[in-house]
Amino acid sequence: MLNIRRGESVLCRIDLAASNSWLASTSKAMSRYEPLDAECRHPNLQTPMKKNLLISRIAIVVLGAGALCLATTSSALNQYPPLRTGANADAPKATPSPAKGAAKAASKLSAADKTFMMNAAKGGMMEVEWGKLAAQNGQNADVKKFGNRMVTDHSKANSELMALAKEEGVSLPAAKSAGKWKSDKDYMDMMVKDHEADLAEFQKEAQSGTDPDLKAFAAKGAKMVSTHLKLAQETQGKLK
Repeated sequence: MLNIRRGESVLCRIDLAASNSWLASTSKAMSRYEPLDAECRHPNLQTPMKKNLLISRIAIVVLGAGALCLATTSSALNQYPPLRTGANADAPKATPSPAKGAAKAASKLSAADKTFMMNAAKGGMMEVEWGKLAAQNGQNADVKKFGNRMVTDHSKANSELMALAKEEGVSLPAAKSAGKWKSDKDYMDMMVKDHEADLAEFQKEAQSGTDPDLKAFAAKGAKMVSTHLKLAQETQGKLK
């Protein structure tokens, strides 16, 4: 009887009854081929010769049992091959996915698209700097409120534009220091004029731009600028 387990050493266990039966049949077969020497059949056979015969028979039995065990084990292993686990297993191959930035870098913007991005970046950064000064130095409460609104809205829009420019591989200009104005009215007059020009540029890009993402940014920015323009006009009307 053989017990075989995968991943472990092969253990052979020969049933005692079967072993005795096999040894008996083997001894019987060997007796047919033994030399009919009178000395071997003599009851007074010398002890060394008896020992040699006994050792020979034991060796033959052991060799036969080993051959039987090896043949049975080899047959069982062929029928049940070892599992492929751990280092032997075939590891699945990962398929690299294309990076989003690399895919966007392949797209090319038109000259008009790049010009719009540059102007939007410059204008957005100036709106933030001017808004800070208005919130700090403004004399009118509505002017201060308007300045804070410019800082909040344009800072968010600038971040979105910078992320888009990075995907498109476009380098935006750095921020510049804001100029000064004499009064709150001068600041609001400048805000009305700038937002009128900005609105026209954003609307044009949203309609005729070549990049879908940039067009979406321009359409969203046009709504923001339109709201700022109305607020600037209202604040301007409150000043004398």
